[in-house]
Amino acid sequence: MRFPEPLEGGSHFILSLSFPFLAVQCLLLLACVLVLAAPAHSMLTQTVNVFKKSPSNTSASALKKTSWPKDCSEVSAGSPSSVYIIQPTGLDPIVVYCEMNATDRGWTVIQRNRQSTDITWAESWSTYKYGFGDVHTEYWLGTEYIHHITKQKVYQVRFVIWDATDNIKFADYNLFSVEDESHGYRLRLGSYTGTAGDAMDSDNPRKVHNNMKFSTKDRDQDTYRGNCASRYGGGWWYSACYSVQLNVKGGITWGSLCKGNCKASATLIKPALNH
Repeated sequence: MRFPEPLEGGSHFILSLSFPFLAVQCLLLLACVLVLAAPAHSMLTQTVNVFKKSPSNTSASALKKTSWPKDCSEVSAGSPSSVYIIQPTGLDPIVVYCEMNATDRGWTVIQRNRQSTDITWAESWSTYKYGFGDVHTEYWLGTEYIHHITKQKVYQVRFVIWDATDNIKFADYNLFSVEDESHGYRLRLGSYTGTAGDAMDSDNPRKVHNNMKFSTKDRDQDTYRGNCASRYGGGWWYSACYSVQLNVKGGITWGSLCKGNCKASATLIKPALNH
């Protein structure tokens, strides 16, 4: 799996779905461009609002009848890795990057970062809740949306890490879920396999991330006497404080693999095998 480069022009994308009317296609393209162009904006679509303002009853009717995939695993086989629209149960459509070239294809990318990112990652609870960044490069999908996706089925997660020498390592957990906001978006992970090391479920209670609540600079839910997110920058499932820090500017860390000098990271989820 290669960390994808931004698409030329920033607005080119491919959909595996088709519409009965050309007008709908044009409106969809316009809506996605508006969403992706908004700096530090929620990943929840403005798409629906754009369609609601459309004077064409025919186009609005066509949109209403459209069935979007619930996650990237439902995108048509043979589709390329690109930006797609999905609609998890209980949500309006959202824009995501789908990794279709990795093993077993159909991974929904919920996080992506590079050492050279322009994003500060030091965002508020509400910004992390609804997501920010650019789905073509670095972004956080949003804790609320991650929760809604992972309650649809039983999911697995793959953390992909580009280490200090740009070698690709991975950490798979056979179960992955994020509880709702009333439970602090607590993280639940299953058993580990991979080449990066089991850094998310450390035996050290000060550095464990599994079963931790999500913390940001303005909502401290860690086990540290201070605020890990405020001290180190970036929202995450902190304990006191971390073994893994992916949502940070210029200091990506994964256990002992690369401490602050990882080149890049990506977090991908999909329905678990045998479930």
